[in-house]
Amino acid sequence: MHVFTPLKIRDLTFRNRIVVSPMCQYSSIDGFANDWRLVHLGTRAVGGAALVFTEATAVTPDGRISPGDLGIWKDEHIETLGRIARFIEQQGAVAGMQLAHAGRKASTAAPWLGGQPASESDGGWRPIFAPSAISFSDKHQTPQALDEAGIRSIVHAFGPAAGRALQAGFRVLEIHSAHGYLLHSFLSPLTNHRNDAYGGSFENRSRMVREVVGEIRSVWPERYPLFLRISATDYAEGGWDIEQSVELARQVKRLGVDLVDCSSGGLLPHVIPPFGPGYQSAFAERIKKEAAILTGAVGMIIAAEQAEHTLRTGQADVVVMARELLRHPYWPLEAARRLGVDAPWPKQYLRAKQ
Repeated sequence: MHVFTPLKIRDLTFRNRIVVSPMCQYSSIDGFANDWRLVHLGTRAVGGAALVFTEATAVTPDGRISPGDLGIWKDEHIETLGRIARFIEQQGAVAGMQLAHAGRKASTAAPWLGGQPASESDGGWRPIFAPSAISFSDKHQTPQALDEAGIRSIVHAFGPAAGRALQAGFRVLEIHSAHGYLLHSFLSPLTNHRNDAYGGSFENRSRMVREVVGEIRSVWPERYPLFLRISATDYAEGGWDIEQSVELARQVKRLGVDLVDCSSGGLLPHVIPPFGPGYQSAFAERIKKEAAILTGAVGMIIAAEQAEHTLRTGQADVVVMARELLRHPYWPLEAARRLGVDAPWPKQYLRAKQ
């Protein structure tokens, strides 16, 4: 069965093709990991996934989506993250971290608090940053357009963040360049109205992503994989689209990216993606074939048979799962049962296997 076929990327071998997608938990103080994340992430490793990603982990304090986001902008974050990485690895999974900067979608409240922009009295901050001074919505603060020195400062923050992730024991990194956050907003002509080296042409709009890849690869070991998450399309005329995504994938592959995690949307608040089972898998398939790079399919992958079909038909190399693994953290073990695969269970749970 394809879902349970091991996958080798660089020097790592993943026990199957099931990846726990980065999922924000909005439960940190000053960026520090805590017991909630140990249990949340550790449970998915116990449940049989091959690769367990942290949520979007901010490389600078002002790069958080919310005041409760996970961070890796200072050395003090390493210790508690290290405990999580060690536990994940002890369960036979690989610990991964998604590095991120929220850009113009920063400084918002947690979803259960309404998800609106957070005031400074509620832990929010001013200013927030973007390629151009265009707010996400009329309820959000207008971001400050980054000058080239500001861009360089954020690019350089990804390197030390990657070094801290390595010290903490993580062995896969993913760059978050999707869902309207900073790097995605540089890619899209709808949010990038610059006329300097970071705006206008495809080469200029994609420059910051390429520079971040280079910054991370300068410190990230050759033996460990690097992923890139993108929104393959903005679903809007004149925006970022699948053709540009294919070309970006070709370029970052040459720079050391091993897999493109193919999501979509998130740039514009009024645009609703066409949700449905596997609705983004076609993006993964096209990028995989045309850019000759490994891809991950993400988006309403629920059934074991659906995941198997996605991989068996060559649409992607891994399935990247989110909500279904929130509902069912032991989904991989049940999927193995449904597909007739004798996947190993934690010895503590063997009595429940039959």
